[in-house]
Amino acid sequence: MDAVHPNIYEEFADFITSSPTLEEIANYRLSQASERYVSELLEANRTRGLTPEESRAIDDFMRLEHLVRMAKIRAIAKLDQQK
Repeated sequence: MDAVHPNIYEEFADFITSSPTLEEIANYRLSQASERYVSELLEANRTRGLTPEESRAIDDFMRLEHLVRMAKIRAIAKLDQQK
């Protein structure tokens, strides 16, 4: 795979330390480069299997995705309480 592995942990750390609003947290998405990389990994997993490095990258993404979902759920709940 030719794609450069974006550091999704650094990307999220940069976002979360930028003092985002609850709305920004609720709407957070990975960068297009990161989303493209993850899509390529998922396609590679379906078609040819993954290298150990690619497997680790998918595992990293899954862990971060869980954390992001938890943050989004909490942000949305707080926004709902403010209405």
